Amino acid sequence: MSRNHYPPDYKRRIVDLVRSGRRPGDVAREFKLPASTVHRWLRQAEVDAGAREGITTDDKAELARLRREVAELREEKEILKKFAAWSAQEANWNPRKRSGS
Repeated sequence: MSRNHYPPDYKRRIVDLVRSGRRPGDVAREFKLPASTVHRWLRQAEVDAGAREGITTDDKAELARLRREVAELREEKEILKKFAAWSAQEANWNPRKRSGS
């Protein structure tokens, strides 16, 4: 599922329009947005303001950053494990001496 990413300032302006008394459906139609998107932005704004339970936008961004970092660290760990195995194999390598040398 592909989502359009809108700048935070744009989302804030849409939320402000609804908070000023405009109906979410009217704002959604005017700006050619799905009504569900406007409702989701409103709910998230309430979470960010502390008026509703949930994960704040900042916490979501931090969680995403940490997940990326964990994935990168796991990848680095796998590379190091492979290198360690290769190094151990190289350290135990004994070339056969040629006869007549």
